[in-house]
This record gives sequence, C-alpha cells and structure tokens, in this order.
Amino acid sequence: MQIRDLPYADPGVPDVRSGTRFLLWLGRHQLGGQVRALLWGLLLQLSIVGLSLAVGLAVQAVVDRDGGRLALVGGLLALLGAGIAVGDMMLHRTAVTNWITAAARVQQLLSRKTAELGSVLTRRVAAGEVVAVSTGDVEKIGWFVEALSRFAAAALTVVLVCVGLVVYQPALGVVVAVGVPVLMLAVLPLLPRATRRADIQREKAGRATELASDTVAGLRVLRGIGGEELFLGRYRAASQEVRRAAVRSARMWALIAAVQVLLPGLLMVGVLAYGARLALDGRIAVGELVTVYGAVALMLHPLRHFEEIAMAYSFSRPSAKRAARVLGLARTSTTTAPADGHGEATGDLYDPVTGLLAPAGLFTAVVCGDPDAAGRLADRLGGHPTEPGEGHTSVLLGGVPLDELDLDTARTAVLVQDKDPVLLSGTLHELLDVPASGAVTPEDALAAAQCGDVLDALAQASVDTDGDPMRTRITERGRSLSGGQRQRLALARSLVTDPEVLVLDEPTSAVDSHTEARVAAGVRALREGRTTVVLASSPLLLDRADRVALVHDDEVVAIGTHRELLRTEPRYRAVVTRETDDEQALGKQVLETRLEDEKLEAELEGETA
Repeated sequence: MQIRDLPYADPGVPDVRSGTRFLLWLGRHQLGGQVRALLWGLLLQLSIVGLSLAVGLAVQAVVDRDGGRLALVGGLLALLGAGIAVGDMMLHRTAVTNWITAAARVQQLLSRKTAELGSVLTRRVAAGEVVAVSTGDVEKIGWFVEALSRFAAAALTVVLVCVGLVVYQPALGVVVAVGVPVLMLAVLPLLPRATRRADIQREKAGRATELASDTVAGLRVLRGIGGEELFLGRYRAASQEVRRAAVRSARMWALIAAVQVLLPGLLMVGVLAYGARLALDGRIAVGELVTVYGAVALMLHPLRHFEEIAMAYSFSRPSAKRAARVLGLARTSTTTAPADGHGEATGDLYDPVTGLLAPAGLFTAVVCGDPDAAGRLADRLGGHPTEPGEGHTSVLLGGVPLDELDLDTARTAVLVQDKDPVLLSGTLHELLDVPASGAVTPEDALAAAQCGDVLDALAQASVDTDGDPMRTRITERGRSLSGGQRQRLALARSLVTDPEVLVLDEPTSAVDSHTEARVAAGVRALREGRTTVVLASSPLLLDRADRVALVHDDEVVAIGTHRELLRTEPRYRAVVTRETDDEQALGKQVLETRLEDEKLEAELEGETA
C-alpha cells in the first residue's frame, strides 16, 4: 500500500478484543510494508556495522604494508557507504509510508464508526477521549506499527553481528555475545514503572482535553453566569497536573536512555581492555581488535531501536486500547426474534420498551416529563440505544427490527434530529445538499421551518454572492446565527431528506411562540401522509398532532389528543402546563368531583327513566 493509494477501499474489520490485539491486527494488514522496511533496515544496519570490518581490514593491510588489499578495502568502504545511503533513504521512505498508512487505516475505521454511531458516540464515550483517539492516539499507533519493522531489523542485525564476531574472533566474540543480551535486557525492570507513569500522563492529558472541550462548547453560557474564571482555574490546575505527570514520565525515560548509553560504554571499555591484552600477548592481530571494537561501537545504532520500541509500545498500547474501545462500540447488541422477511422498511414504528406506537402516516407527539428519558427514547427510535446490552429490544418498523436492517436502509427509513443539532460550516446550499428522496425541495423545507428571517439575515451578510442567501457561508456550528435560527435551519435540513419516519426531539425549544405555531403548521402540512414523531411539551406542537402519547417512567401511560389528555390526565397536564404539586392536587380533586357529578347525574337520569 502506497500513500498515493489512500484512502483504503475497505479498511477491514479490526480485532478490538484488546489494545495489543488491535496493534497486531494492524501489523498483519501491513505485512508487505513491514517486510520491505525489514529488508531495507537490514541493509542499513549491516552496512553500518560492516564499516568496522572494513576499517579493521584496512588497519591490518597498513600494518602488513599490503597496498592491493588496502585498495580492495577502499572499494568495500565505498560499497558500504552506498549501502548506508540507499538503505537509510529507502528505510525512511518505507517507514514513513507504514506510519501514514497505518494512521490512515485507523482514522478511516474511526470515521466509519463515528458515522455509524452518530451523536450516540459522545454519549457512550467522553468527547475529550474521542478527540484524543482521533488525533494524538492515531499518531502513536502509527509510530509503533512503523517502529516494529525497524526494531526487527535491528534485533536481527545484533544476532548476526554476535554470531559473526564469535566466528571471526572467538576470544572477544564470546565476550560481546554475552554482554549484548545483558544490554538488551537491562532496561526491562524499568519499563513497567515508565509505562505506568506514561499512562498516568495520558490519562491526565485526556481529562484536561475533555475539560477544555466542554469549556469551549459552553463558553457563551459561562460568560452569561460569570463562570469563566472558575473553569479557567480548573483547567489551569488540570494543566499543571499534566505537566507534573509529564516531567515524572520524562525522568524515567531519561533514566532508560542513560542506561542505554552507560552499559554499552562499559562493554566497549571491557572489550578494549581485554582485546588490548590479547593483542599484546600476540593472540589476536591489531586489525582484529579494531574490527571487534568498531563492531561494538557501531552496535549502539541498532541497540537504540530497543529503547525506541519500548517507548513506542508503552505509548501506543493505551492509545490502541482507547481506539479499540471506541471501535468496539456497536449501535445495538442483541435483537428481537428474527423476522421472516425484511421487505421494505415501512409501516408503524413501535418501541417494545415503552409501548410507544407511531402509526404510519400520522403525526404523533410524545410527552416525557424527563428530558433525558426523551433523549434516550429518540435514540432508540433511530436504532441507536444509548446503553445497549443484554435484554436490549430493538424498535420495530413495519414489524421488522431496525437491528436487522443494514445501517443505510435503517437511516433512510428513520431519521432522528437531536435536541441540539449541529450545523457544519459551508454555504446554505451545501447544508441542504443531503441524501434525500427528492420529493421535498429546499425551498419548501425552508418555508415549512419558517426560515424567512434567516434567509434575510444571510442575504444581508453576503458580501460576494450578490445577495444570494443560498451561497452565503455559515460559520462553524452556525455560531453567527441565533439559537432559534440554527434550530430552524437544522429542521429544514431534516425535512429535505423526507424520510419514511422523522423523529424530532424538541425541534422548537429555542423559538418564540408565534414562530413556533407557524413551524408546527408548516411541518404538519409538509409531512402529510408521512410518519412523524415529535418529542415535545409545547401545547402549540401538541395541538397539531393526530395523537399524543404520555410516557411516564419509561412507559406509555396515556394516549389521546392534546385536549383530551389535558382534560382527563393530571400527569399530562402537569408536564404541559407546568402545574405545581398543589395545583395538580387541586386539579385532581376537581376532576374527581366532576366525575362524581357526572355519575350522579347518570344515576338520576336512570331513575327518572
């Protein structure tokens, strides 16, 4: 896989059972790049270590006054230099390719999972963790995948050099063959502590990132209540914790680096002292001593990769664990009994958990006293339960569980607009250019959502679009618009798609009552004959509905029209009219009295008859 071939046509199905398994899965899917990096790494490392042999031969040739052999050694040095140049260049190119392609694969997997889960993702995973996984964690995972092949080349080079030295000069080669494994294993006792400190650092950094994200998202509210300094102090404290954790982690890695320098230095001193004694005794030639000493000195280069792979794994393992946790999320976990045939995704929408039924083609309103329960219900109606697990029961559309429909079909059939929809930056034309049935034009959707004042504001803000509001750019998340304007544009976007079932969660909570009445009429008219479910407590919306369902304690407890429920259901009246407990008790008493009077009148009429 080359960089020019990105993105992947299919990034694959990752092994998310653990962070280590996820890293191994990534490595297996890049075997070609790993093998190429291994071969180029061997060329580079063996060429570097081979310099010691060439220098030793050159020294011996000078001692022996052999000009022909010295010339051959010069040619060998030139060949080794070319090997170093080519190996270094190609290894760097291959390693960077492995890094980028691995990171791109992870990013594609995360993007696919984000698109699959939608807004439910940030309800199951903290927003700060999602940001950390999609940015810094991706780079760390790519680093480990890229460093793995270079480490394998370095390890193989060390083994080959040790074996070669034992064969070339057994007296010194045995010392090197015993000392090098000690060098390789010397840092292992320090790695667990270094890894723990690195994990603590990343955990604190994740919390600080999450705090910063939440603060930025709620900055307007914070300014309104004067809480900027409070949250700034909290972030400052979290930042200082990250700094202290980073310093403690860096100290451990500095100690590991120092050990990696000290021990090879001691080995070099030992080899040189022992080799000098052997040379003085005439047991080895001067050129052989130079060769062995040079091999030990140049072996520091491949040995550095042992420290790097330890750091890469320590940093990437928790990153891979977080990525695996996000990628392991599913929109559902279990389903209801298998359907005989899926057919078309049409018909009544039914939620077995609450007993809510939204008949096909009708405008159904749902009243929940708990806003969080309303949000969970909206997610469930869209096939995205907030906390799927054992016992989860899928919503049925025309008798078919949404779980058994593929994601594209389910999303085409049911569209859920969250309570706080997001507007992406771009022009209004781009905002409304979404997959749709084509039956509803952007103009009709904007009119039904009462976006006339929004179009006027965009036209006035237009500088180089000749007053065309459809070509006017909307800033990130629509921050240049008011809350009500953003809400109505999001509603227009949902109406344009014209899904079989449209679920709206408080679509007019930021709109004034006069505009809300017109929006309710516009949505009712535009969605005539299509299934619409609105979770709201506004009487203006509820009065437009064909039927209203009251959900209490995650169960439908009353069904009727808005006016019927106002007259007969105290719990409904308490939510819709915001009655106090005393008012609710009085209303209940009045209702009981009225029922008794009606009963008494009926008995009197019966006696008269």
